[in-house]
Formats: sequence, structure tokens, C-alpha cells
Amino acid sequence: MKPENITVGVVGLGLMGSSITTCLLIAGHPVVGVAPVSQDVENGFQKIQTHLYKAFAEGVIPRDPSAYLKNLTITEDYTLLGPCEIVVESTLENLAIKDAVFKKIEAVISKEAILASNTSAIPISTLQKLTIHPERFFGLHWCEPAHLTRFLEIVCGDQSDITKGEYLYALSNFWQKEPILVRKDIAGFISNRLMYALYRESMSLVENGYATVEDVDRACRNNAGYWMTLVGAFRWMDLTGIPAYATVMKDLLPTLNNSPEVPKLISDLVQEGAQGVSNAKGFHSYTPQEAALWQETFTEFSFEIRKLALKYPADVVKQKLEALHATQPEHS
Repeated sequence: MKPENITVGVVGLGLMGSSITTCLLIAGHPVVGVAPVSQDVENGFQKIQTHLYKAFAEGVIPRDPSAYLKNLTITEDYTLLGPCEIVVESTLENLAIKDAVFKKIEAVISKEAILASNTSAIPISTLQKLTIHPERFFGLHWCEPAHLTRFLEIVCGDQSDITKGEYLYALSNFWQKEPILVRKDIAGFISNRLMYALYRESMSLVENGYATVEDVDRACRNNAGYWMTLVGAFRWMDLTGIPAYATVMKDLLPTLNNSPEVPKLISDLVQEGAQGVSNAKGFHSYTPQEAALWQETFTEFSFEIRKLALKYPADVVKQKLEALHATQPEHS
């Protein structure tokens, strides 16, 4: 299994598609990027080029960006996806759009090729029904920036061939991921189900006057934000004592927000046109300069947190144990 021998297609070169493409190029894949929207031929290339130059400046990649860009083809022509062994769809979260894109992809790729979607919300089992060969269809749920984070969910639908999922799992190690293989389809997969519980409770605390947006963010940063790059929820409870959590749950769980409604706080912002830092209007107040600096700072932080995540991988203790055993003398 060598990435340089596996051509991958990416359909959709927006925010996520361009960083997914960058990740695949860094891993060594030849990549065919298809832009369903004409302006993304140029815009997508510029984003990918910027990602690579920044990665080179930060020491993430060893070679000049031109060495990676030579493996990139950007086009509006779906027929160029023909040689691809894997195609990742990264378009809008709209069933009709995805259906049209899948039909164009499946018209040109081989029946052995894997087709995947970067959807973050639509069940994979639902999307499978739109395809000719549902057994080769998976979710590949990345996290922005896809070329820097260690996160990747490989999601099986009801009809997915698990052996192909395991193949993607193995291949994703070349993408510098710590992958998660979701063997049973569920709305939101794993990470979004965890994160949206946090988002809902955060908004509930603000809406009901318990805390400000600033204080909720501060609580997130300085509690979970302190340990989550090293361990997940279960390891954290192991580290800090399991019984206390069971005791707290008895009293706390009944008080948590469990509403199925979209919170008014975010609904009102969306109706007012808020998009966050991209238009300097969000939960926090921004000047245009401040919004731009937040985006710049997030990019800087992404490189720094990547270094920390690589220093402390999921098997860090296993590695330490192996090193200890290797230095201990054998007893006859």
C-alpha cells in the first residue's frame, strides 16, 4: 500500500475540499480535484497552494510545495476521475446536490473504486441509497483543517463492505490520522454527537442567564481544552477517579438540556446573517481586523497543537512501555 500508487479524487474544492486535497497531496497521492463551481478551479488552487506554503514554512512538509503541486490536477471535467481508486465528495449538505454529484462520479469510476462523502450530518445509509454500488460507499468525516488535525471518522452505512472500511482505516495512517472506524451508522457519527451536546448545553447556560458567552468559552478552554489533546472522556475518568463521576451523574444528568429544538440564541444570529469570523458577526463581537486576526491566530494554533498531538499520540504509553522493556536486561 503506497499512496503514490493510489490516485484519489476530491469533488468540491471549498474550505474542506481544499484542505482534504492538501492532506492527500502531503501523503503522496496523485489527486484529481473537481470543481463543481467554476470559480473554485482558481480559488481551490489558491487555497491548496497557500496551505502547502504555510505547511512548508512551519516544517510540516520537507519538500518545496511545487513537489506536491505537480501531483495535482484541478478541473471541471468529471471524466478525469476515471483512474481514481477513491473519490471523496465534499459538496454542500444538500441531498439533491449530492445525488447529482454521485451520478456524475459513478458514471466514470470503476465499480471497484471507493466512493466516500465528507458529510457531517446526513446518515451514510441514506446517501448509499443514491448510489449504484452502495457496498463501496462510506463516510469520510474530516475536521478542519484536514491537513493538520489527527481526526478522521470512517463511517460504514448499512450496506458498506467492512473490508473496504478497514482498507481506508489502514490507508489513513499515511494521512497522519488517528482514525475512528464507525462500524454502525448513526446520525452525527461519533464526534458530532459529542460536540453538539456541548453546543446545546453551552447555549442553554447563556440563554438562561447562568453565564456569558465569554465565560462559557473560558470554561471550555481551561477545563476540557486542557486535557483533550492527550486523552478522551473515558481515559480522563480513569485518570481522575471513576466513582466520583457516577455520583455526580445521579444529580446532574436530570438537569441538563435535552431539548430537540434549535436554540434561539443561534437561530436569531443566523436570521441576522451572522456567519462568524468570515463576516465579523457571531456570538462574539468583532471588528473586521479582529475577525481576520482570529482566523490568522487559529491557523497558527493549528500548527502548534499538531506538534503537541504528534508528541503525545494515542499509543504514547504503549511506546514508553516498549522502550522500557527494550532497555531491561533479559533474565535467564
